[in-house]
Amino acid sequence: MHDRISDETELIQAYLAPLAAAGALGLADDAALVSVEPDSELVVSTDPIRAGVHFFPDDDPRDIAWKALAVNVSDLIAKGAVPIGYTMALALPEAPLKSWMKAFSAGLGAAQAAFGCELFGGDCDRADGPLSIAITAFGSVPRGRFVQRTTARAGDHVFITGTIGDAALGLKLRQRGDVYGAAVSPGHADALIQRYLRPAPNLKAIDIVRRFATAALDVSDGLIQDAARLARGAKSALVIPAAAVPLSAAALSVVESHPAAIQTVVSGGDDFEVLFAVAPETVPGMRAAAHACSLPVHLLGILAPGDGVILTGASGQPMALETTGYDHFRGT
Repeated sequence: MHDRISDETELIQAYLAPLAAAGALGLADDAALVSVEPDSELVVSTDPIRAGVHFFPDDDPRDIAWKALAVNVSDLIAKGAVPIGYTMALALPEAPLKSWMKAFSAGLGAAQAAFGCELFGGDCDRADGPLSIAITAFGSVPRGRFVQRTTARAGDHVFITGTIGDAALGLKLRQRGDVYGAAVSPGHADALIQRYLRPAPNLKAIDIVRRFATAALDVSDGLIQDAARLARGAKSALVIPAAAVPLSAAALSVVESHPAAIQTVVSGGDDFEVLFAVAPETVPGMRAAAHACSLPVHLLGILAPGDGVILTGASGQPMALETTGYDHFRGT
């Protein structure tokens, strides 16, 4: 017989209290006390994840926990905020196995260590429906330095950190074992699936965003859809050549063998890279600063008068896209 958690107190004190910040008071109170540095502001972001939507119910609980925190840290990074802590609400369909909870807390601990934040508190409930993990992340930014996503201007250069499309391709591999029938080496397959399971928002982007970005957001719903949000804020259009979209070696191998996979790459989402605009006169300084801290940045295009985002092919003609990104109500 499997050994399940006996009650809420055991779940909290045995598995979550060791992750708590000092101000969380051992998770023995109904609230936490959080100190904020002088001349700083608190940045707050909530991004829940749910089994069957954002992860598979049989995923390793270490990966589930990592993802739950990572997707929220990604939002903070895109605002130029340093992560400091988070609260978590767990809605469980039944009392979890002790082995599951041990692995889940280990995944949270690893994510905390990677992102430099601690657990402030939260709640646990038993609820009908799939496992749901709602994290609210808190970050700190110097007063007046919060970077919005709607404040870019026509003429700004639009950059993306890292590479795009790995997680979306990894999801297809996780779902059905292949990607459009394209041959994917075991090493590349592992890399794509790992990117889906464990997004890795880059803390090095915080300083770059804070110092140089006129606007920024993380890419969670698909590059085209999130780029449209940035362009809309600037009341501008953005043309992105497909060749400008940065691909990992694994994603490139898929696109080269099946060119239609570029649709998944630009609209699949779950990249958790930072999309940001930079005034043209500060581009050289931004590139130098990014190079100095080993943050990969790639130019996608320049905001220009107009409306919308267009992906162009090798001929320069617009590419027809079946979808531009994920929507929680459409499901695509």
